[in-house]
Amino acid sequence: MSFKRQSDILRAVRQNGSCDIADLAGHLSVSTETIRRNIQPLIDRGEVIRFHGGIMLPDHLEEPPFQRRMQVNKAEKRKVAAIARDLINDGDTIILDNGTTTTYVAEALADKSGLIVITNSAQIACRLAARNGHRVFMAGGELSGDDAAAFGHSTVEFVSQFQAKFALLSVAGITATGDLVDFHMFEAEFSRAAMRQAQETWVIADHTKFGRDAPVRVCGLSDVDLVVTDHSPKAEFSQLCEERGVRVWTSHSAQPTGQKFPVKRELPVITEG
Repeated sequence: MSFKRQSDILRAVRQNGSCDIADLAGHLSVSTETIRRNIQPLIDRGEVIRFHGGIMLPDHLEEPPFQRRMQVNKAEKRKVAAIARDLINDGDTIILDNGTTTTYVAEALADKSGLIVITNSAQIACRLAARNGHRVFMAGGELSGDDAAAFGHSTVEFVSQFQAKFALLSVAGITATGDLVDFHMFEAEFSRAAMRQAQETWVIADHTKFGRDAPVRVCGLSDVDLVVTDHSPKAEFSQLCEERGVRVWTSHSAQPTGQKFPVKRELPVITEG
């Protein structure tokens, strides 16, 4: 069984480039401790490399960190991106923060038309600029060497010039108590600035983000309007969302009749400042 499990693990990593330990445990119906025991021989033989929370193929080691993160839970992130794409109309004004999931959202939105996109991510800007009449407004500032994203006071000032229909935010995790958290203060600052300028705030997160913690609090769950995820979360989280008036949207959610998507307030108009 151990040999077969190692083969299954290796097959999954080769298919996805990297795999999360918890996801492997769920997929193979074993504990995370069992997975850790089974991956150790693969690590010892150099067939995979361990990173925090998962394993990846050795040939991903030389890739920039952002590109490696793009490979983590890639299928789930693409599924979330497809769900978000179907909730956005041609011509909508949206804010996309920096993150691998929002980058997949940008790829999914490329075939929409006439979007107005505000972002601090060069990765996202490059995927949407000059495509199907999209207008992309890129926040300036010092770029991160990891993911080519701009942060700082200038990016917060820049985004404050716009009013958007939706702000789509990626986060490091959503804690069991309902806090949205990230790893860096400057990422949280941009997220909060985007929320202030949007009619609705959506959290774009695959199911592995539920129950995860990180050091910087972005906001509370009650501060957002919608969680877009790849499949229905556990009952405890669903109840938490219901108590705090937050919708959860998956591929199984029923589309509202008579309109593309319900919004809570009158739609603002974009200004170019």
